[in-house]
Formats: sequence, C-alpha cells, structure tokens
Amino acid sequence: MAEEKKDISVLLTEKRVFKPTPEFVEQTNVKKWMNKHGIKDYDELLKKCEDIEWFWGEMSKELVEWYSPYDKVLDWNPPFAKWFTGAKYNIVHDALDKHIKTARKDKIAYIFEGEPGDIKKWTYGELYTEVNKLANALKSLGVKKGDRVGIYLPMLVELPIAMLACAKIGAVHSVVFSGFSATALRDRLIDCESKVVITCDHFYRRGGKVALKKQTDEAVEGAPTVKNVIVYKRIGDDVPWTEGRDHWWHEITKDQSAECETEKLDANDLLYILYTSGTTGKPKGILHAHGGYAVGTAQTLKWVFDLKEDDIWWCAADIGWVTGHSYIVYAPLILGTTSIIYEGAPAFPEPERWWSIIDKHKVSVLYTSPTAIRAHMRLGEEHPQKCGLDSLRILGSVGEPINPEAWIWYHKYIGREQCPIMDTWWQTETGHFCISPLPITSLKPGSATKPLPGIKAAVYNEQGEAVTNAGGNLVMLNPWPGMLRGLYKDEERYKQVYWSKFQNTYLAGDVTRMDEDGYFWIQGRADDVLNVAGHRIGNSEIESALVSHPKVAEAAVIGKPHELKGESIAAFVVLRQGVEPNEELRKEIREHVGTEIGKIARPDEIGFVNDVPKTRSGKIMRRVIRAKAIGEKVGDISTLANPEAVEEISRAK
Repeated sequence: MAEEKKDISVLLTEKRVFKPTPEFVEQTNVKKWMNKHGIKDYDELLKKCEDIEWFWGEMSKELVEWYSPYDKVLDWNPPFAKWFTGAKYNIVHDALDKHIKTARKDKIAYIFEGEPGDIKKWTYGELYTEVNKLANALKSLGVKKGDRVGIYLPMLVELPIAMLACAKIGAVHSVVFSGFSATALRDRLIDCESKVVITCDHFYRRGGKVALKKQTDEAVEGAPTVKNVIVYKRIGDDVPWTEGRDHWWHEITKDQSAECETEKLDANDLLYILYTSGTTGKPKGILHAHGGYAVGTAQTLKWVFDLKEDDIWWCAADIGWVTGHSYIVYAPLILGTTSIIYEGAPAFPEPERWWSIIDKHKVSVLYTSPTAIRAHMRLGEEHPQKCGLDSLRILGSVGEPINPEAWIWYHKYIGREQCPIMDTWWQTETGHFCISPLPITSLKPGSATKPLPGIKAAVYNEQGEAVTNAGGNLVMLNPWPGMLRGLYKDEERYKQVYWSKFQNTYLAGDVTRMDEDGYFWIQGRADDVLNVAGHRIGNSEIESALVSHPKVAEAAVIGKPHELKGESIAAFVVLRQGVEPNEELRKEIREHVGTEIGKIARPDEIGFVNDVPKTRSGKIMRRVIRAKAIGEKVGDISTLANPEAVEEISRAK
C-alpha cells in the first residue's frame, strides 16, 4: 500500500494528462459526427457548437421523433426558456413506443439484480406492456394530464415503469428517494398536491428489510390530496392496509389493456418535479419539461459515454435523484440501451459485489460517485483484482468533485489503466451533463475538463468579471435544453436563487477554478448546501429538523471534510433552559433528524454549546463555525453580535 501511495503522489506531482489513443478516438460517436460535419478537432467542435440553436436543432433530428415539428429551436426570455416551441411531443414515445416497431422490441432494456441475488431481465416489449397497464390503472383512479403522482420506490424496475406510466398519460411524477423519512415524503406530497402515491411493501437493504409501506402510511396521514396508494409486492410480508385507498399493483393492473395511447403534449409541458435542498429550510421543486430534456439527456449520454448498440450500461446511482432520472431512465431508454438496476448496497454481502456484477453481466460502461470509489479504495484493491473487469470500456464519475487520488485508483484498479474517466459536472437544475470530458478529450485527474458542445460556462469573481486560475462563481452564459423551467409554485425564488447575482446569467452555486487550458476544477458548494456522499442536503433543512426536537432551542450545522463521504455533518446544538446534555440525548436527537429527513441527514457529530455565532441580524455564521471546527483561520468576526460564542465551538461537549 505504501508503494501505491508513492505511485499516486508521483502522478499528481507530474500533473499527468491522460490522452486517448487515436484508434479509440476514431471509433467514438462524437468523432464520427465530427467527420460527417468536416470538424477536425475538439477545439473546432466547441467553436462550431457555439451556435446553440443550430447545434441543438441538429441533435434533435438525430435523437427524437416529434408528433408534429417545432417552429423554433429556442424561445429565450431570460430567465425563462422554451425549447422546440410548437412541437407536439411525449418523451415516452422515444423511450418506449418507437422501439416496439423495431427489432429492439426483443432487446433487453433492464437487467435487474436484487440484493439477495435474484435476477430478472426486461425486454423493451415487456416494459412497454407493463407501462401501458399501469398507465391505464392510473387513469382508472382518475389521474389525468397535469396531475401530480408521488413515487416512493427503491431500486426496482417498477420505479422507471411508474415514471413512464405517469409521463405517458401526461401526469407529472415526483419521485422521493426511498432513503428519505415519512416526514420528508409528506412534505413533498403536500407541496406538489399529489393525488396518488406509488410505493412497495418492503425492500432489501444490507440483509434487512425496509418497511416502505409503513412509512408511506405515516406520510399520507398528513397529505390530504392523496386519495389512492398503489403498492408493489416486492417481498410479500404483511403490511398495514387501508381498504378503498390502498391497491396492490398486481391486482389493479391485472385486467388492464396492454395498450394505452400516449398523450400528445406540448414539448414544453411539465414532465416531472424533483425536490432538491436549498439554502432555506424548504426544499426546491425543480421543474423539467418533456422536449428539451429528452434531447439534452440523450445527446449527452450518447456523446460523453459513447454508448453503442451492444453496450451494457450501469449508472450505479439511485433513481430517487436526478442522476437516476436522466441516466437510468430517460436517456438510456431513448438510446435503446441495456441498463443494470441493482437493488442493494455496494459492498454487500461481500466487498467485491459490484465487481462481480460487472463480470457477470459484462458491463461495458460504469458511472458512479467518488464516495463509492473512496469506499472501495478503503476496502482494498485486492477485491476488484479478484474479478476480470475486462468488459469495461469507459468509466464515469458524478455527484461531487473527484479528488485526484481517487481518480488514479479508479483508473488503475477498475479501468485497468485502459478506460478513460468521464468526470461529469451537472445538477438537478441543469438536467444533464454540462461540464464533462468527451472520449476524445485529454484528461487531467480531478478536473471535469471543459463545457460540453452547446454549453457555455465561465468562472466569475464577485464583480462579474471572468477570472482564470482563481476561485470564483461557476456560471452558465447561455440556455441549454435540459435546464430547469422554474421552481414549483415559486417563480420569485427561481429568479432570486439562480439569476439575481449576475444579469441574465445562471449562478450554479459552486466555487470553481478555470486553469490556463480552460479546464474547470469544481471546488465545492458556495452556498449552505452540504454534499454528503453525493446527496445534496440543505444545512438549514437539518437545522430545522434539529430545532423541531422538544429539547433543542437552536442549532447550527456545517459540513466537515470527510475522506469517504466528501463531507460529514457536524451539528452544534443549544438546548432549552433546564435540559442537561448527555450521551443518551445526543443519540435521541440524531435519530430524530433521521426520522424527520432520513438517515443520510443524521449528524455524524453533535456538540452541545451555550450559543452559536450570529450576526446582529440573527443570521448564523456557518463560515465562522466551520473554520473554528476544522482548525482554519476564523477571519474577521467584527460583525458578530456574540463573538464569545466562537470559543464555544471548540469547547463543544
């Protein structure tokens, strides 16, 4: 292991650049497209695609089929964009319907592997039938175009089926990550006024069973708009049941027709709402529409990961987050790809579980998070070395910046020094990759390289000036097809959060540096949003959960650097008058946060203090708290109303 450390440090000192071979480049989708258009190299490609209406219009011709054509590629009225205006469209046509008329009808769409080892393969034809049956079942419950449907399912093929069934009839799905609590689910169901919830009885996780139906019942009790609950039977154990409201999936779909006409929508009609944490306690309902999102996700997947007809694609994310929406469900299906869906934990029941899945199913392209890579690094390289991994062709990274050491390990032990790594930067808000290598790009470990063709980004200082080799604000300078269309029921917040700092310029909220070669180095969040193992969680959302405990008066939450998770959660808690701190209360408060938000939001550390640093206007100074907690220079504290509270942080019990 010491030798390995030396190797890595030498590579990093040399600032090594990894270049694809000419033979590899010539076979890529992007190079073939460049040859077709007389474009000689990467820089010329980026220059040519600065004409975004031309570029995305060309992409739409290759990737999607409109029911009726668009009259304009882009209608840009900052900060609101409409793409492919006038077109009639439904993303399900491209994801399913068109394949049924071709040989892809019998092609495998999904290979499902459950945590206990059960395997099921779904063809596009089988998927089509199940989507239609569930769509008809939703109609029978009164769901119609524009209605919202909550989906609270784990990593089962039934999750994409549920999403597609909603989209097929023009309903709007809102998926909630199955790791979230009943309280978090309830809040989202209430906000989007969901009519129906789709869930399951239980699912497997690390050898145990998660009682999802029970949690759904707790959520629905406080969500008055929910009239029906559809329950998929994953395990078969008894579950609580409410007659008239609850319906077994297999029973409500049994007698439904295997055909369902796909609703012909406007290309800019709403496809889904996905909630993401913000700098205030309330999660933001991100809106995505059918047409532009379909083109943007399919194009970026085809070019960045070079997917071919015979590839086996594994995006090892959870569909409860945007990565799964875009790159497990919609884009792979539009491209007619075969994808892996794995139910369980990464290293359960043995450390090489993932690597054995890759060998067993001949996975050729793997897309995962730096957190997962670091976790496997800690387990040791001997586990991937037990497996062949010779089917792998391209690797990818998502969810947070990948540190160079993890990049090198991933390249060496998983990619066998043969696979390029596509380190992608994007967000729930962007809908698809925005800054990423292409397989023709020279790679620098730790850099997401450059904005993709058709995307224009920069790094601005606080005065709105573009800067090089200095940390600044990552901004997007033109609209892109997969971009969010706003925030659900909150137009002003959309304008304020993303568009108010620099005129007609999208503020991503990430601190970033651009080097002299134009390569982007993402450094982390600029706002108060934690990135814990690739999950974005608002500091204030956790603080709200802490303060909802009857013994807590006030709380401040920060992220601390963590070698596996990227950030760990540290909470500083002020107890109510007369309450004495103790270890039992610490555990109780931690579990309370798990109940309110979900286990991923439980603080790793809870320190009891008498006060937390605040400005005179009462704003908690997380910057000061974080600096003190991790031993950095605190800086100017002249604006604090209670400077003595700074020392409380280091004395926290």
